[in-house]
Amino acid sequence: MPRRKLDPLPSTAFHILLALAGGEKHGYGIMRQVADDTDNKVRLGPGTLYGSIQTLLDAGYVDEIGERADATSGDERRRYYRLSRAGRAAVKAEAERLAGLLRLAKSKKMLKGAHA
Repeated sequence: MPRRKLDPLPSTAFHILLALAGGEKHGYGIMRQVADDTDNKVRLGPGTLYGSIQTLLDAGYVDEIGERADATSGDERRRYYRLSRAGRAAVKAEAERLAGLLRLAKSKKMLKGAHA
């Protein structure tokens, strides 16, 4: 999938890249991290997660670093992923785009309370 389809980043892709910003993770670890980061407001199912990971791999935003045994799951082998340099740039650009939208919403008095 061309990178242009990832500009702006879809919400799911943004959450995955943010989850990987803290270090390499396997798929289930990404799912847990996204749920934790969003207080369980965003929960990725396996189809959504792995479809999005494949899109991010194809775009060069994520690198697969292979399979290895996961100590927490016994002898099971898991594929691990990490944020690439291009992925780091993409998530930063998306965060800046969203910050600009937030500033606009604030200037239009659309936010109340702690967010204002």
